[in-house]
Amino acid sequence: MRKAWWTGVQFAAGSVCFAAASFASQWASAPRPAIGVTFFVGSLAFTAASYLQLSSTAPGPWRGDRLAALVQLAGTLFFNVSTFAGMQKGFDARETDLRVWAPDAFGSVCFLVASELALAGVCHRWVCWRMRSREWRIAAVNMLGSVAFGIAAVTSLVEPSSSEPVSAAIANAGTTSGALCFLAGALMLLSGARPQVRQAEEIRPVGRPPRRARS
Repeated sequence: MRKAWWTGVQFAAGSVCFAAASFASQWASAPRPAIGVTFFVGSLAFTAASYLQLSSTAPGPWRGDRLAALVQLAGTLFFNVSTFAGMQKGFDARETDLRVWAPDAFGSVCFLVASELALAGVCHRWVCWRMRSREWRIAAVNMLGSVAFGIAAVTSLVEPSSSEPVSAAIANAGTTSGALCFLAGALMLLSGARPQVRQAEEIRPVGRPPRRARS
């Protein structure tokens, strides 16, 4: 269960980085290197968390939870590419769309697919309402985060005519709100994993008494 705890920690760290960077982007008059670095660090934390989540699933490529983790890991790799390119300077509108926006859009699609697969895995159908289930609440809030990331991706497309995003305000707001949703999911994951970690630490193996030698 330590792996689940560290998964939550990494998802929380990535979410905080994305929320802070996108919030700062809303008020920055010009792109700042620290913002790009924060996005990139956050994407690496997402990748680490997704890898841990994948490694904790049972083998079998067609299992729903494993497939969701694989798609999510692919999405984080797209975010790695996008945020790394976002730290570079001197791109025109076409280059920005190709190197920054396109992988970000693919990553957002992957997150949407992974979130739906995770939700379907909990519901055993495409949609359900189970507020009493912690697993459902985590899947549902992550779906909201993925939708917000998708909206941010659509509105961050740079228009060649103006060399400006469709709507920087909506893009930043979508990224911030999506990251906060992922943070909420990570905190719920942590709250469920912590008692299990403590319980595992308290368990001690009970040794068998030595056998008596036969006379």
